[in-house]
Amino acid sequence: MTLELVWTIAKKVIDIILVWFVFYFILKNIRNNVKMSLLFKGIVILLLIKILSDTLGLVTIGLIFEYLIMWGPLALVIVFQPEIRGALEQIGRTQLLGRHKTLTIGEREELVFEVIQAVEYLKKSRIGALIVIERDVSLRDYIERSKKIYARISSELLISIFFPNNPLHDGGVIIQGDKISSAGAVFPTSIDMRIGKRLGTRHRAALGISEESDAISLIVSEETGRVSIAINGELNYNLTLEETKEILIEELQPKTEDFEEVETIDEGDKE
Repeated sequence: MTLELVWTIAKKVIDIILVWFVFYFILKNIRNNVKMSLLFKGIVILLLIKILSDTLGLVTIGLIFEYLIMWGPLALVIVFQPEIRGALEQIGRTQLLGRHKTLTIGEREELVFEVIQAVEYLKKSRIGALIVIERDVSLRDYIERSKKIYARISSELLISIFFPNNPLHDGGVIIQGDKISSAGAVFPTSIDMRIGKRLGTRHRAALGISEESDAISLIVSEETGRVSIAINGELNYNLTLEETKEILIEELQPKTEDFEEVETIDEGDKE
């Protein structure tokens, strides 16, 4: 095997890897953005109809789709300009290696415990709150525009941030790993028409950031004390504390959970 042949094979392998990485990165970010996900599904459906019309020889629908394919990309860029811009911004915020820190089982339990303790007090006292927990998609841009704290999470600190007359109580808190990174964060509000008029700015902001990222947004209503969680553009409304705890535990489980548990068992056996 000559050196030239080796280099040719290497270039093809690198080419395939790069193409695979680009497709993986795009699909991953489409999945994390609800609006782009719906747009992608619509394009797939239109392509399937086009293939069906070509197969069955449907002249009229085929002609319409030829014009759609010709002018469709330009129309998509114009009509969906905000969504495309948001997707590109999201790609820029995404961390290539995932979340800042993969929490251990103990750290994850402590995080959930402290958040639930704070939420219980806020719920009983009818104090409004918005707590956003970062996962794989970075929220660095929002942290930069808010008041940085970088303190270990505690229920007392969360309660004090949202306590009335605190200058930061109107914004949202961002949690990275087991740290409160910032407070007073302002998030984009959702324009989803399905949202009821009874839901206020906090709920719309929670939905907005969940549409643009994979973050977990937890809301306590100031008017009713009801607890809700927004994930992937979907709002779980009026949850009990137990339901809230179960959702947090499930959603915060890392992808490497199995390896962590095996590692813990192995360490226990060694002892």
